[in-house]
Amino acid sequence: MNISSLTLRDLEYLVAVADHRHFRKAAESCHVSQPALSAQIRKTEDFLGVQLFERSNRNVVITPVGERVARQARVVLEEAQKIAALVHRESEPLSGSLRLGAISTLGPYLMPHLLGALRKRFPKLELLLKEGLTDPLVGDLRTGALDAVLAAPAFKRDGLRLIPLFYEPFLLAAPKGHPLASKEPLQTKDLDSRGMVLLEDGHCLRDQSIQVCPSNRRGDFRQFHATSLETLRHLVATGFGYSLIPRLAVQMDDRLKNLIRYRQFEGKAPGRTIVLACRERFGRMTDIDALAGFIRDRVPDGVTAV
Repeated sequence: MNISSLTLRDLEYLVAVADHRHFRKAAESCHVSQPALSAQIRKTEDFLGVQLFERSNRNVVITPVGERVARQARVVLEEAQKIAALVHRESEPLSGSLRLGAISTLGPYLMPHLLGALRKRFPKLELLLKEGLTDPLVGDLRTGALDAVLAAPAFKRDGLRLIPLFYEPFLLAAPKGHPLASKEPLQTKDLDSRGMVLLEDGHCLRDQSIQVCPSNRRGDFRQFHATSLETLRHLVATGFGYSLIPRLAVQMDDRLKNLIRYRQFEGKAPGRTIVLACRERFGRMTDIDALAGFIRDRVPDGVTAV
């Protein structure tokens, strides 16, 4: 088998179909017509002598051998991109586009501290931001849809490089008048899951908040599960319960400042470490290190660089 008959473009088509599980969407992502992409996939299957995808009128199913071929194709494409990265390193750092993901309990509160200074320091950087939940963002990182992700390391690390950035403590957010709002000293052993309101499933902050509760006080949780920190804050303000809020998200909203009291815990505060994650084989590692260093040097008040 003369593997030189396969082009990088063939591998891009293959990976696109594997990622989208849909020929039309894959073709759109590759900026080609669907018939052209379908014909090229068929040509690749004929060349390899295996069926990579099972086709039906409604969906596309990747075969077991297709999964393995697509996995290796991603490695080949990642390595090929390093050729361009070698040239890129000779130019200015952090220039060109960089696709960065950030978990939704961090991005809206961290990025306003960084974007102005980042644009001033690296004027040729085109930063493309995406916010969301941890698992989908890490999934996009693994498939190459994102170049890096800002998150708490609550995911499998295989194939990824994690660069610690800072430690962010949690504060208690309690309705004014609640016993914990004035308890001295406030300790994590005072928490009881039955009195807490939490984010919905999928947010790593939900699991981290549960873990802070003493193991013997993790009972039934309230039925109110918030979709965002802002909704969670409103639930606390209206007296549905108390919660843990990351330090950067503690903002004094004029509408809520008379309804919520934020409290620090005695001793070492519970919290989370924020990391910058990228693929181990990512070709622009110099840019990733430059971004990590930039963030560490400019961590906002209330968090500690690590």
